[in-house]
Amino acid sequence: MHVEHQSEDQTFYLTSHGYEGELAYSRPSAEVVDFQHTYVDDNLRGQGAGEALAKAALDWARQQHLRVRASCPYVAKFVKQHAEYQDLLEESN
Repeated sequence: MHVEHQSEDQTFYLTSHGYEGELAYSRPSAEVVDFQHTYVDDNLRGQGAGEALAKAALDWARQQHLRVRASCPYVAKFVKQHAEYQDLLEESN
């Protein structure tokens, strides 16, 4: 599986065997990224595509020194299950 970040689209794209997935985000402020939506083609489900997208996006957020808002339920669940990413979460007010 290949994941590519298209910053102009604010999306991470995944392709595998002709099928696609994506993780879209917004930047509500200079220091925050909000992962909003994950989509994976039915033919890729259960094969780690969503996980690959989440890891790529969260690793990018860490490299950019961004706080993460996980509006997307998949990303929120992924972070909850992977302690190594929990330090990226935006502080709740």
